[in-house]
Amino acid sequence: MDNIFRGVHTALITPFTLTGAVDIGAFKRLVEHQIEAGIDGLVPCGTTGESSTLTHDEHDRVIALTVQYADGRVPVIAGTGSNSTAEAIQLSQHAEQSGADAVLLVNPYYVKPTQKGLYLHFKAIAESVSIPCIPYNIQSRTAVNLENETLFKLMNEYENIVGVKEASGSLEQMKNLIGMRRDNFHLLCGDDNMTVDLIEAGGNGAVSVAANLAPGMMREMVHSALGGDFKKAREIEQKLMPLFKATFIETNPIPIKAAMAMKGWCREEYRLPMCRVSSEENYAVIKEAVESLMLPAAK
Repeated sequence: MDNIFRGVHTALITPFTLTGAVDIGAFKRLVEHQIEAGIDGLVPCGTTGESSTLTHDEHDRVIALTVQYADGRVPVIAGTGSNSTAEAIQLSQHAEQSGADAVLLVNPYYVKPTQKGLYLHFKAIAESVSIPCIPYNIQSRTAVNLENETLFKLMNEYENIVGVKEASGSLEQMKNLIGMRRDNFHLLCGDDNMTVDLIEAGGNGAVSVAANLAPGMMREMVHSALGGDFKKAREIEQKLMPLFKATFIETNPIPIKAAMAMKGWCREEYRLPMCRVSSEENYAVIKEAVESLMLPAAK
């Protein structure tokens, strides 16, 4: 079980049709492409999947379909976080019933809980399910940092809190956590451009946005680093760096969806308040990054 959290897991986009419905056909093609490219796991309905604009029924359905399409070939880590603890519990329990291998739990956003509130939030979710739980720390999107001391308390009290997706932007915080963690606790990078750095410091892999477009390259980079071949990992990192930068030129997942649309994997459709790339200049940066990788178009 521990090994399923090692490697690179794709934070899947949620494709939409012209009328705004979830594009099930495009989503299935994306899942198949990811698995064929050798990705280590799939993360549906994370923040990259525009989970905050999905209805509960859509959220549950996308997770269930991911489990169905994956069919045991790769683990599914379902995004079930919410700013409401009760809602996160409901989503997590449904994910467990649907056959998800684990749940990814973003810090509660907007409400800006205290560290005690964060502890009680993740504690309540961990007690409500039996599958592994992975908190997702991203202060830039949630206005609160999950401090290492809080996470240390959670990991030592709950065996099913098995790791963290770290996107605090602080390599120092991540390194300190590596020194504190228990043996079977996994540290996954949430920032593509810091992934090799984190693995070099002792991390276990990544939950990746860029892997939507370049799953094979991301897998090769991450596994090269995990295998100790940092020369090769850095070479691939340099090739991917324009994409890493472009995917955050505007709010995620706007740029990665635009990039995916350029290669025919989805339509460039979002749900408000997410919208299309705001300027021609930014669109040109994304296009240049995509073209530099010379990736094949969608089948």
